[in-house]
Amino acid sequence: MGARKQYRPWNPGQGFLVPPSPHEWLPENDLAYFILDVVEELDISAIERVVQRRDPRGTQPYHPRMMLALILYGYCIGVVSSRKVEQATYRDLGFCVIAAGQHPDHTVISDFRQRHLEFIRDLFLQTVRLCQEAGLVRLGRVALDGSKVEANASKHKAMSYERMLKKEAELGEEIDELLARAEQTDQEEDTRFGRESRGDELPEELQRRQGRRAKIREARLALEAEAAQARASELEEQAARQRAQAELVDDPAEQKRASTRAAKAEGKAAALRGDDDEPPPSSSGDGELPRHRVPATPDGAPKPKAQRNFTDPESRIMKRGQAYLQGYNGQAMVDDAAQVIVATGVTNQAPDQEHLEPLLERTKENCGDYPDEALADAGYWSDSNAAYCEAHGVDGYIATGRLKHGEEMPPVRGPPPGDLDSKGRMRRKLRTKKGKKVYARRKAIVEPVFGQMKEVRGLRRFLLRGLRKVQAEWDLWCATHNLLKLYRSGWAPT
Repeated sequence: MGARKQYRPWNPGQGFLVPPSPHEWLPENDLAYFILDVVEELDISAIERVVQRRDPRGTQPYHPRMMLALILYGYCIGVVSSRKVEQATYRDLGFCVIAAGQHPDHTVISDFRQRHLEFIRDLFLQTVRLCQEAGLVRLGRVALDGSKVEANASKHKAMSYERMLKKEAELGEEIDELLARAEQTDQEEDTRFGRESRGDELPEELQRRQGRRAKIREARLALEAEAAQARASELEEQAARQRAQAELVDDPAEQKRASTRAAKAEGKAAALRGDDDEPPPSSSGDGELPRHRVPATPDGAPKPKAQRNFTDPESRIMKRGQAYLQGYNGQAMVDDAAQVIVATGVTNQAPDQEHLEPLLERTKENCGDYPDEALADAGYWSDSNAAYCEAHGVDGYIATGRLKHGEEMPPVRGPPPGDLDSKGRMRRKLRTKKGKKVYARRKAIVEPVFGQMKEVRGLRRFLLRGLRKVQAEWDLWCATHNLLKLYRSGWAPT
C-alpha cells in the first residue's frame, strides 16, 4: 500500500494568536465591502435628524450607517426578513463584516426600516445619481413596464360589498338567535338557582360572531366612504370637462347648458365629499400615480362586486398571467445603457395606461431631463400618452395592440398617409424597419430587471402593508438593483 494522503491542518478549537482583521475574511472585491464603501458616501442626514430628536438618555442606538448597510446588503442578496438578517450577523461572513461583531435584534432592524421610510425614497434617488456619475445612465432610450407583486395579505381575506351586506345580515340574525337562547337560559337558571347567582361572560360563540360582524361593518363603512370619494372625483372631472366645453363653444345657449351641467356635477360632488375637504390624489399631471377607484353607482354607493381586503385594505386583487393575486403594481423605468432603474412607482391600480406620464415626469425629476426614446407595451397605449411624448420631445414607441405568439406584422415603407389618426400613425411607425428594430429592444431592457429581482433575489411578496410603505419597499428593491449594477460595473467610490 502506498503513502497515505495527508490533509491540511484543521482544528476548529484553535485560538487566534493574532487578532484577525475583518478585511481578511472575504475577497477584496466582495459585495459586503462595496456596500460599506457606498454607505459612507450616502447622505443620511435625514436619518440623523430623526435619531437625534430622540431622548439622548438610555441605551445607545446602533450606528445608522451600519443598520442601513445591513438592510442594503440583505436586499442585494435576497435576505430581507429582519429575523434572518439578525441570524446572519452570527452566521454569514458578509453580515458579520458589516455588523463588526454587533447583533441588532430583529425588532430593531424592522423598526429602523419602518421608521425611515421617507429616507428610502431619497436613497433610491441617490443610487440613480451615483449611476449617472459612473456613466451607467445616458437617457438615450428607456423602457417602461409594470410587474404585479403579492401584498402581505391573502386574497381570501377580501370580501365584496355584496357579500359584506349579506354576511352582516346573517351574523345579525345569528347573534339575535344566540342572545334569545342566552336569555332563555338565564331565565331557566334564575328559576333553578335564584336571581342572586352570578352569570358567566358572554358565550365564546357569541363573542366571535359579534367580533366578525364588527370587522365586516367597519370594512363596509370604509368601502362606502371610498366609493363616495371615487364618485365625487368622477363628478368633479365631469364638471371640469363641462367648464372647458363652455369656454370652447360660441353658442350662448350651449355655454349656459354646459355651465349648468358643471354646477350640478360640482354640487353632487360636494355633497358626496361631505366634511372631507381633501380630495384624493390626482391621477395625472402632478407626477403621482393613479390609484384604484372603488367602482361606484351614480349615487356614490359601492357596486356589488367592489372589494376590500381585511388585512391590507389598500391592496387589490389583480390578474397576473392566468391567475389572480392580492397585490400591487410595481412600475419601473429602465435605462438602456446598463439596465439602471431611473424612476419607480407603485399603485394599486392594475391597468398600466395612466402610468406612462408620471413615470416620465419622475425620470426628468431624477435625471434632469426627458429620455430621447421611450418604449412601452400595449398596456400603455393611449392617444394622450402619444401626444404627451411628442409634446415633451420624447420619441415614443408604444405598442397599439397585442400580437399572437410568433405573429409578425409585415414591414412598411415610405411616408405615412395623411389621413391616419394617432393610433394609426403609431401602428405604422412600429412596422417600419427602424420602428421594429427599436421596439424589439423593449423586452431586453426592462423585463430582465423584474426577472433579476424576482427569480434571483427572491422578491415574492412585499413585507410591509399600505400603499405608502409598499412604495418605500419597492424603492428599496430598485435602489439595491442599481447598487448591484454599480458593483458589477467595477465602479468604486472616490
